[in-house]
Amino acid sequence: MNLSEHFTLDELTHTDHRQFDNTPNASEMANLVRLAGFLEEVKTVLGGKPVMVNSAFRCKEVNDAVGSKDSSQHRIGCAADIRVPSMTPDEVVKAVIGSGIGYDQLIREFDRWTHISVPSVAGDSPRRQVLIIDKTGTRPY
Repeated sequence: MNLSEHFTLDELTHTDHRQFDNTPNASEMANLVRLAGFLEEVKTVLGGKPVMVNSAFRCKEVNDAVGSKDSSQHRIGCAADIRVPSMTPDEVVKAVIGSGIGYDQLIREFDRWTHISVPSVAGDSPRRQVLIIDKTGTRPY
């Protein structure tokens, strides 16, 4: 099922932890539709390059299994961890910042992927928070 032109429900709910039912409820699904629309904007900003989703929606069990906090925006379908094969995570972060699109949070994680999110509540203003997470901890970008 397509949530937008280039992003599917399967892609945004995929998990290697298949023992858990990672099916979003109605509000999480609405958030995933917003997220997919936003990922289309990101794809445009990046010149139409492939945007590979490592992880997006995570039910509580999946979120716990990957060691993430309950407060993660992944839990409600508002965040995705992405890779762009021809770009470094730092290049993705800089391009998104420079574009002016309304990201809520942008995190360069371990120089391996980029976490990007929309506001947790539809209609809220994006925080435009930018961070780095690596082996030394979490800090402003």
